[in-house]
Amino acid sequence: MRRRLLAALLVTAAAPLAAALPAAASPHTAAASSAKLQEGSVSAADLLAKVTSCSQISNGKYRTDEETSATVPVCGKNGAVFWKADMDVDCDGQITSQCSADTDPWFQDDTAFHQSDGKALNAAALPYVVVPSSSSIWDYSANGIKGGGVVAVVYNNQVEYAVVGDTGPNKIIGEASYSAAKGLGIDPDPETGGADSGVTYILFKNSKASPIESHSAAVTSGEALAKQFIAAN
Repeated sequence: MRRRLLAALLVTAAAPLAAALPAAASPHTAAASSAKLQEGSVSAADLLAKVTSCSQISNGKYRTDEETSATVPVCGKNGAVFWKADMDVDCDGQITSQCSADTDPWFQDDTAFHQSDGKALNAAALPYVVVPSSSSIWDYSANGIKGGGVVAVVYNNQVEYAVVGDTGPNKIIGEASYSAAKGLGIDPDPETGGADSGVTYILFKNSKASPIESHSAAVTSGEALAKQFIAAN
């Protein structure tokens, strides 16, 4: 998980140097300004219209980062749970040019859930979402959420389907893979990227993309589940 406080300090320290250098285009600027991502036919507006209010099912609230206060509840809906948070970038799993100990100070070469061949997931290639580890605040597994479960991630009027791929700290929420961030036009750098707010995660209960590493399977299932979710709420 990216530590925002450390990133902020690094940015502050680098400010005098940045001011002295000519502006350079970020490699992710083009992605952020490109055409909106829309997977399936269900719009972001239609999904967001169903999550305007929260029926809290968690026993408490989560922090979005280590240094923030706990403000994010897990909410319940017919057929789904959801939360609204930030997006930290998870690069854990298979070692790739984008995700390794060289690119991510907190890199781990494993994920809580594995591909059909037993290998860790590939954060650079597969959009996946991180759920908080089970605790007294909330137990994801007792609420119909499991590894490979399908998730609709909504950001900046875009819809991306992902799977539940990893677990994180039990008091922090709001994290997804390098690939998930990149697909939504969010800077996927695991150390300094991510989005500070505005990300909605809708996790469909008792769902599973098969195989877990197939993004197309998540999109196909996600579209059908999204339509069911809208009809049921």
